[in-house]
Amino acid sequence: MIYPLDLLLLLFLVVCALMAVKLRDLLDSIIVLAGYSLIMALTWVEMNAPDVALTEAAVGAGVTTFLFIAALSKTVRREKR
Repeated sequence: MIYPLDLLLLLFLVVCALMAVKLRDLLDSIIVLAGYSLIMALTWVEMNAPDVALTEAAVGAGVTTFLFIAALSKTVRREKR
């Protein structure tokens, strides 16, 4: 049986995934991907897998976001003329 919370989490996941692909600014995409990882962690909790949820929150939203921002800070932004 599909619960309304499951559908809501799925909707948020799809919206975050599409936004991350469509956004033009890389920092905005990184922030949306961090939100995606947090929503995915909530999905794992909803599916009674707290160990996987904790790993997703720590690695997906924490470490990966930090590494993406660190890599982005090493790049130079170019403006279109």
